[in-house]
Amino acid sequence: MENYTMEGRTYRYYGQEAPLYPFGYGLSYTTFRYRDLVLSPPVLPICTNLSVSVVLENTGQRDGEEVVQLYLRWEQSSVPVPRWQLVAFRRVAVPAGRETKLSFQVVAEQRAVWAQNWRLEPGTFTLFAGGQQPSQRTRAPSEVLSTRFTVTGAARPLSGC
Repeated sequence: MENYTMEGRTYRYYGQEAPLYPFGYGLSYTTFRYRDLVLSPPVLPICTNLSVSVVLENTGQRDGEEVVQLYLRWEQSSVPVPRWQLVAFRRVAVPAGRETKLSFQVVAEQRAVWAQNWRLEPGTFTLFAGGQQPSQRTRAPSEVLSTRFTVTGAARPLSGC
C-alpha cells in the first residue's frame, strides 16, 4: 500500500456527509443543558496542555446519564486533518434537577498533526463540548457549546516538547 491518506476512507474526512450513527448516538429519557465552557489558558504556548471545564445540568424530570464529548477542530493546518477529532469523553450520571461541573485535560499531543513526523503547529483551534458531535442532527435534543483558543510559538516536532 502506497497511499496512506484517509480522505474518502473514513467519515472523519468525508466533506459534509454525516455518518448514519455517529459517536454518542442514542435516546434519553431526560434533557440536559450545557453551560459555562471555560478554557484555561485561552492563549497557550505550543507545548502546553489545555484545561477545560463545563457545567452539565439535568433539566428533565428523571435521573439520567449523558456522554459528555469534547471535540477539537484545527482552523488552519499545514496538512489535511479531520473536520474535528474526539479528544475526551466521559459518561456522567446526573440526578433530575441537579448539575455537575466536569473538568478535562486536553494534552498537547492531541493537537499534533502528521507531516512526515508528529508535530505541533501554532494557530487557532475550536473546542466543542456537548452530548453529540458538532453539527449532528439527532432526534433527542442536545446542544454543543464551542469556544476558540490560540496556540502560540513556532511549529516543532512533538518529540521536542
